[in-house]
Amino acid sequence: MTLSSIVAQALIGLGGALILLAGIGVLRFPDVLTRANAATKATGLGLAVVLAGAAVEIGTTRAYVTLGAAILVQFATAPVSGHIIGRAAYRAGTQLWVGTHIDDLADHYRSRSDANQPPAQD
Repeated sequence: MTLSSIVAQALIGLGGALILLAGIGVLRFPDVLTRANAATKATGLGLAVVLAGAAVEIGTTRAYVTLGAAILVQFATAPVSGHIIGRAAYRAGTQLWVGTHIDDLADHYRSRSDANQPPAQD
């Protein structure tokens, strides 16, 4: 067994463990915002580590370039999708976890929804 094979297996194992932890977080976390955080951050990092391990195991320039590009696409798109999911859930009125102490968006969205309401009739 070569050193590159050992490094590749370690990277793939670490990536798999991160993806497993992300899955557990999605199941165990209390609200949609914390679940989206687990799904995007830990899964994105886990997938990147798995792809890096695959590139090391294959060991060709083409594999490094192709899997490196896949890692870059993952890092560029996962945070955006997590943000969009969280924003849509917040705007839909999903209840926040009781442990959420600061809601920086409450005034912003409340003032926008108040502005869209018809004026009160006396």
